[in-house]
Amino acid sequence: MTGTISFAQDSTQKGNLAITGSVDVYYRYNFHNAKDSGRTNNFTSFTNSQNSFELGIASVKVDYSIGKVEGVADLGFGRRAEEFSYNDGNGWPHGTGNGFMTLAAIKQAYISYSPSSKVKFTMGKWFTHVGYEVPDAYLNRNYSMDYMFSYGPFFHTGIKMDVTVNSNFGFMIGVANPTDHSTASFAKKNFLGQVHLATTDTKVNAYINYVGGKDLSDAMINQFDLVATDTVSAKFSVGYNGTVKIVKRGGGSSNSWWGSAVYLNYDPCTVFGVTARGEYFGDNKGVAGIGTNIFDVTLSGNIHISNLTIIPEFRLDAAKNPLFFKNSDTFIPTAKSTGTFILAATYHF
Repeated sequence: MTGTISFAQDSTQKGNLAITGSVDVYYRYNFHNAKDSGRTNNFTSFTNSQNSFELGIASVKVDYSIGKVEGVADLGFGRRAEEFSYNDGNGWPHGTGNGFMTLAAIKQAYISYSPSSKVKFTMGKWFTHVGYEVPDAYLNRNYSMDYMFSYGPFFHTGIKMDVTVNSNFGFMIGVANPTDHSTASFAKKNFLGQVHLATTDTKVNAYINYVGGKDLSDAMINQFDLVATDTVSAKFSVGYNGTVKIVKRGGGSSNSWWGSAVYLNYDPCTVFGVTARGEYFGDNKGVAGIGTNIFDVTLSGNIHISNLTIIPEFRLDAAKNPLFFKNSDTFIPTAKSTGTFILAATYHF
């Protein structure tokens, strides 16, 4: 449900206010059940727990537009929000953050101006254009996140221009702080880019994405990303995401991690759907901090009751080298694969 309220600004214009939100909760159990409480066998975002009922995020988004101007404030509270804005709080897995917990509660905050129906300028903080999966749980069919999302960018803070030439072609260019930084004084800026292509019937869409520039450690970052979707029928659709992130530190050589994932979505009826995700993540040089290659398969059911979605999920992660802790392991992992069950619920209004 979206509430819309009109406010008269003058005799010719009216503003529109839309308030939306979402809540997600989950339970996660890793079948190895490692004895050490810090060994959850989880290396992706937002589900770092074991045998515990957890709160994800409570979000409220306020969107006010009048004429050609729009202002958006998207706030989130909970562990998922803190991990999303990890440089502004104390999130995991990327770093300890700066301790700005008020900034961590701001998922998105931006102002847009559209001089025409085809051009829009935006300044502020917004979700990244890179990748297939998105931060808000209710918009994903799998509850657990893939590795590419977890080690790719989450958001950008800067300015961008979106141009929609027609329904089959558009592009975006922008300049922003280093990836995932709401504040970055004296830092060099990153360049953002996206090209959107679609077939005439718009059933097949492709997004070619780019982020490049220096991070706060002065390392040169270049990430290239492709997202493609195909609506095969009213009941079946396919998604694909492939990405590579290249990092060059100082005068050394470049190293990279890369990933590729396929999503198969089947909805036999309006109240039930299922999604199978298969992903390969290559980090044998340790650029992402994992240090090995991983293949993961996730099968998620989607049970819909109005705006409530219940997601029972089974996931299998298999690594080239020992990465996961068994129940009997202490300091050194001995398992190359592990299985996990998640029961999640999302609700949006």
